[in-house]
Amino acid sequence: MWKTVNEQISQAIHYDFKHTHKQQLQSTNTDKLFNITNGTHNYLVKVALKNELERLESESLGLKLLTENGVFIVPDCITTGANIEFSFIVLEWLEFDKQPHPTWNAMGKGLAMLHQKHQQAMFGFDVDNYLATTVQPNSWHKKWNIFYAEERIGWQLQLLAEKGIIFIEPERLINLVKEQLHSHPVEPSLLHGDFWRGNVGFINTVPSIFNPACYYGDREVDIAMSELFAPLPDDFYSAYNQQYPLLASFEQRKLIYQLYPILNHANIFAGHYLTQAKQHIERLIK
Repeated sequence: MWKTVNEQISQAIHYDFKHTHKQQLQSTNTDKLFNITNGTHNYLVKVALKNELERLESESLGLKLLTENGVFIVPDCITTGANIEFSFIVLEWLEFDKQPHPTWNAMGKGLAMLHQKHQQAMFGFDVDNYLATTVQPNSWHKKWNIFYAEERIGWQLQLLAEKGIIFIEPERLINLVKEQLHSHPVEPSLLHGDFWRGNVGFINTVPSIFNPACYYGDREVDIAMSELFAPLPDDFYSAYNQQYPLLASFEQRKLIYQLYPILNHANIFAGHYLTQAKQHIERLIK
């Protein structure tokens, strides 16, 4: 596989690249991560099974859009490819500042500026992509409440049902979500889609984002996800609200928006996330 990786990097950068050092890094999912270098050029290589090339290609598309539309440092995709057994994506290697980070206000302002661009009239994306390793359907919809209820919550419930896991009659929850979001006015924003502490960092204090699951939707989704697993510092939220204030009613919708990543964790990891998903649904239907 590494011969193929070296060849494709060489084609992409118009330079004869052969790595002289390779180090495997820690990974939070089934992908294998490597840092490779020839002493001059330095890359991050993400390796998956061959049939997951589409997922890696969709990540490349998301990174490109975030680069074009935001003020963040976003890793360039050098190339994607596959051999008989594996698929891979090669990314620019970024050296992140060590924590704690002093400029969370810049991260908040940057995300707000990304969300303030309303150049898309509908909700969805040109291609289906992935939240972590789960397919994320992105069929275009005119109405946000329909998109979110069906393409996000309904889809995750379907995946769970296929595993024999049913927390609630799916149509009941889908209809509840449609009803809760029906009167909420939304202008489509380009979302990171998986915006949490693990997918952000700083390079010389400049904010950086990566591992996207992009689509056009309600900006509140990114904020809700950022508060779910490891809330960001107060400076982030203060700066976001100063640039693009959230509606006071956001707190009413936060539970609905946090359900999607919780269901996704239940689908991928099962275990205590199944209990968390069940409890979260019970809170919603009270």
